[in-house]
Amino acid sequence: MSKTILITGAASGFGKIAAFDLAKKGYKVIATAQVYPQVSDLIREAEKQGVNLTVDKLDVTNQRDIAYITQKYDIDILISNAGIMEGGPIAEQPLDLIRSMFDVNVFGGLELAQGFIKKLIAQRKPAKIVFTTSMGGLWTVPYVAAYCASKHAMEAIAEGLKTELAEFNIKIATCNPGVFGTGFNDRGVDSIFRWYDPKNNFTPSSAFDGAAESLAHQLDPQSMADCIVNVALDDNSKFRNVHPKETEDFVKKLQAEAWTAKS
Repeated sequence: MSKTILITGAASGFGKIAAFDLAKKGYKVIATAQVYPQVSDLIREAEKQGVNLTVDKLDVTNQRDIAYITQKYDIDILISNAGIMEGGPIAEQPLDLIRSMFDVNVFGGLELAQGFIKKLIAQRKPAKIVFTTSMGGLWTVPYVAAYCASKHAMEAIAEGLKTELAEFNIKIATCNPGVFGTGFNDRGVDSIFRWYDPKNNFTPSSAFDGAAESLAHQLDPQSMADCIVNVALDDNSKFRNVHPKETEDFVKKLQAEAWTAKS
């Protein structure tokens, strides 16, 4: 029997690629997007490609959306992929922007997972939940520290769920992308300049020199989407999946160095 897979944040990036790839493999895929125009675009693209894709609206910060979706669909796999990035120095970043990231990246993802978990346990149904976190969930990137904090939080939540749900046969995994060219990182950099003003902020504008250049050679997102698909479908996948391998090695090196770093 083909598994039913629900993906959040499927309007673009990894979520969209994974949704179409899984549907083409014959899985029943529910691709969700935050707003109705995105839903319409996904429906049109699926029809154009001749792909059998169920598309629905899901804003993970909207409790009515979450209640509706968790009641409407019975699933085998949840790929919790929706996320946002607001960049800037955390010493000055407006708290409402930090809260918005935690609302989407942490609380929204957790509330949706909780809704499906209760249903899966009541149905005594084996399942898997895959959280798209980030390499920034394992170390802190300067000037996106608040975003990294939200991903650190999801790493802890996922690790807790892994242990707590083992007896219910619900498996948990995380996928941690490096720097991929989905537009997500570019938007995170651009978001800084919607509030930062060198006339009013003490962080010098030179702190952001090279930010755009650092994003000039991002990786092809297809390989990360492939990683997410493989992890979702593999009943024996690793819990943590950093991709590519070079990023995994880099993160491990930074984590080791953190033990001897000076304050």
